[in-house]
Amino acid sequence: METSELLRNIINLPIFSSGLAEEMLSGNFRSIFKGQGMEFDEARHYQAGDDIRSIDWNASARFGYPFVKMYREERELTILLLIDISASMHCSGRLYTETSEQKKSLLNSYEQALICASLIAFSAEHTGQQVGAFFFDKEIEKVFPPRKGRKHIMPLIMAALQYQNNNQHKQSTQTTKVKYGSNINCALTGAQQLLKKRSLVILISDFFSINWEHEMGILCRKHDCTAIRICGPKNVPYPGLVTIEDPETGIRIEAPAGLDSFQESWEAWHNERTIFLESQCKKNGASFLDISTETDAPAALMKFFGSRNSSAFKNRKKI
Repeated sequence: METSELLRNIINLPIFSSGLAEEMLSGNFRSIFKGQGMEFDEARHYQAGDDIRSIDWNASARFGYPFVKMYREERELTILLLIDISASMHCSGRLYTETSEQKKSLLNSYEQALICASLIAFSAEHTGQQVGAFFFDKEIEKVFPPRKGRKHIMPLIMAALQYQNNNQHKQSTQTTKVKYGSNINCALTGAQQLLKKRSLVILISDFFSINWEHEMGILCRKHDCTAIRICGPKNVPYPGLVTIEDPETGIRIEAPAGLDSFQESWEAWHNERTIFLESQCKKNGASFLDISTETDAPAALMKFFGSRNSSAFKNRKKI
């Protein structure tokens, strides 16, 4: 998809973002958060009837009079987007129909990821939340610290579009010393270092990466994490022999896409990988959403966060 056409689609996303904002942040504001959702506000003199468990012993000892800690409900949510910009994101999922008069290009994985990220960012704006982003491949390439407002979101989106527009330039300037692939572990570690209070972390990637599960588990201990896996179509539409190239390494193979056995193996690989990734995320405490390049992203996100809020409300435990 042309960058100008993708930008036009993104500009229309605020129309859908108000509905997604309600799904993400409705109910008791953050039912998917763990804990009380309270943060320290001030200390005041102890009064009869105050809970002795709220006594601030340090302040009481310092001033010689009992003080209690006052808390306020946390009404601000920080949303951090971790966006994979590696070569595989720019290539997988792009298909062309050879039989039509004009070739019809579908979204590739990065373009679908950008639509998801933009929709979440606009949703955060609707409710006055802070949103930030990491763009990463083998390393973290660019950081947008969490900020509020459209003036912060639009430069973030334009930077994402720039990566889509210039992804070929990066490959042409690589030397043999540069390693290929994306490093999800690096992005998760960076999120741990940046975020000081409980936040919502949304990782958007095709997950062609290894050794990220442990860092995901560590991040989930303090933050609410969601993994959105972007994948290409689960069937190959070509009837004959096709050439498949790995965009990370340049390795090519010939594949008999017209054979039923190949189609079955291709679909089975997709399904097995989805099950594996979902199990790893749930094992480490993260939610998981699988979105293909053919999926309606706004509808998928609204359904996902809506069901999440509903299930979180039903499963709340009294402490």
